[in-house]
Amino acid sequence: IRLIGKTAVLRFKTADGKTVLTGEDLKTAQTSIDPYSNQPEINLTFTSEGARKFAEITTKNVGKPIAIYLDEQLLTNPVVKEPITNGQARITGNRTVEEAENIAKLLRAGALPLDLEFVEKRVVGPTLGADSLNKSILAGEIGLVAILVFMILFYRLPGLVADFALVVYAFLVLGLLAALNATLTLPGIAGFLLSLGMAVDTNIIIYERIKEELRAGKTVRTAIEAGFNRAFTTVLDANVTTLIAAAVLYFLGTASIRGFAVTLALGIVASMFTAISFTRWMLRLIADAGVKNSKLFGA
Repeated sequence: IRLIGKTAVLRFKTADGKTVLTGEDLKTAQTSIDPYSNQPEINLTFTSEGARKFAEITTKNVGKPIAIYLDEQLLTNPVVKEPITNGQARITGNRTVEEAENIAKLLRAGALPLDLEFVEKRVVGPTLGADSLNKSILAGEIGLVAILVFMILFYRLPGLVADFALVVYAFLVLGLLAALNATLTLPGIAGFLLSLGMAVDTNIIIYERIKEELRAGKTVRTAIEAGFNRAFTTVLDANVTTLIAAAVLYFLGTASIRGFAVTLALGIVASMFTAISFTRWMLRLIADAGVKNSKLFGA
């Protein structure tokens, strides 16, 4: 409220206190990072009339400061290094990104061709966010239970193994997020659930290959090895392409999208481990224990 309420008169003054430009002459102000000093800077863009005035003033005041005031309070006092005739100016100096952003906001506010009147203030509490979070968690729980039941009904013993592997997968992903000190936001939950679905897809692809081998008359142990070998290329291609998409989202996206990408990528890596290594190890143990009935594998 204090920041917005400062929308008032913006003035550019020379060292002798003379007002040479006002907010009407300023078009906009934005922040950026100087690629050479890696320090934040404020970029000013003037109107056509403001550019003409600023060119004249900076030509006459090289080596002198031009102070910028908002409501007669000094915002910044940059020194003119050279004449600026293109209507574009940079304000540099030792300040943080937050300080530069605040100054740019105040400059933009002062450049508004109108006055703001405070009419009403409302506070939105955390209830809406908590409700969305609770619904997301409930949806995840329902989906997880449905997946566990589906795998057992359609794949029998391997489905039970896959359910156990999914529990291990969930602990792996949550453990990795905890190790990274990550906050599980709503986009992060979405990424987790999506990677969970992909983990199930991986198991389904492998189990379908195993069932095909069993129907072809192979033994349980041979069918398990052949099924994993035949499915590996398909599973790898699907997961690698998703990892590439997650990388693009992370490097080009904003904060919430990057959170989604991180959770998705961690989930894919964990699902590859549980489906290719852990599940295979469990099924080998079952085969070595003497389980030979193909019906127990849904074939």
